[in-house]
Amino acid sequence: MKWYLKVLKQYANFKGRARRKEFWMFYIIHAVFSGLAVAIDNITGLSGELPLGPIYGLYTLVMIVPILAVMVRRMHDIGKKWTWLLVGLIPAIGGIWLFFLWIKDGEPGENDYGVNPKLAVA
Repeated sequence: MKWYLKVLKQYANFKGRARRKEFWMFYIIHAVFSGLAVAIDNITGLSGELPLGPIYGLYTLVMIVPILAVMVRRMHDIGKKWTWLLVGLIPAIGGIWLFFLWIKDGEPGENDYGVNPKLAVA
């Protein structure tokens, strides 16, 4: 949960680096909360005939900026510019390519985007 809160505290921080652990722990907790929002929408009947309801929609809307920020910082950790996120738009292979970029270990030491976050954590 601390990684989720760390990303939320850096709500609109598109500078610096995010290590793999920070990115993936945030992503897992985000997926759980998204699932809970969908479940609440369905249990309460708020979704109606649609598969997704207003609680999920509101949660997603609130989370767009932190998700983008942590993805950009993750790209910075491997030494790539934010524009590499656009790889995900390539049909069929884009998502797979992006996944492999996200699981790649960060650059050791300092890069153009800051110090290695693994070294900064005590």
